[in-house]
Amino acid sequence: MPRYVALLRGVNVGPNKRVPMAEWRTLLTGLGYTGVQTLLNSGNAVFDAKAAPTATIASRIREAILDGLELDVPVIVKSAAEFQAIVDENVLAAGCTNDTRLMVSFGADTRVIAPLAGFQQYLTPPEAITVTANALYLWCPNGVLESKVAAALLGRQGQNVTTRNWATVKKIAALLA
Repeated sequence: MPRYVALLRGVNVGPNKRVPMAEWRTLLTGLGYTGVQTLLNSGNAVFDAKAAPTATIASRIREAILDGLELDVPVIVKSAAEFQAIVDENVLAAGCTNDTRLMVSFGADTRVIAPLAGFQQYLTPPEAITVTANALYLWCPNGVLESKVAAALLGRQGQNVTTRNWATVKKIAALLA
């Protein structure tokens, strides 16, 4: 059975949109997914499912969260192969000296990612940004809180993507392997 990762946007970062990881695992298991593992408390889950388009899986999960937890949460699903391609495309990783300051933004598809190239306008050196067809990569050597690009990604302008730091991306990749 194929392996997938589901990434929730904007959960467990404040008092609203709380998704306990035990409930998140139960919800995914209830949808018939197997081998469910969550990572950290930020809405990351790896699971096995029958082959299906990732958009279909994401829609099912979003509906289940809405029905079961009464939360409308954006869900991005990637197959293990899609996720590995995003990891492999990260040209900024070679110069990264702190995995928590290298960010990766995921979208449901290339149509969501392409407009992120416009975030270059917020770049403040020595930051670096790379946008591929599959993800946006942002190196924030002075910290995420100091980055205007990160603020845009994590705010309203980035509402169609979800962002994880490189340390988390590597942990998810290990779970998918």
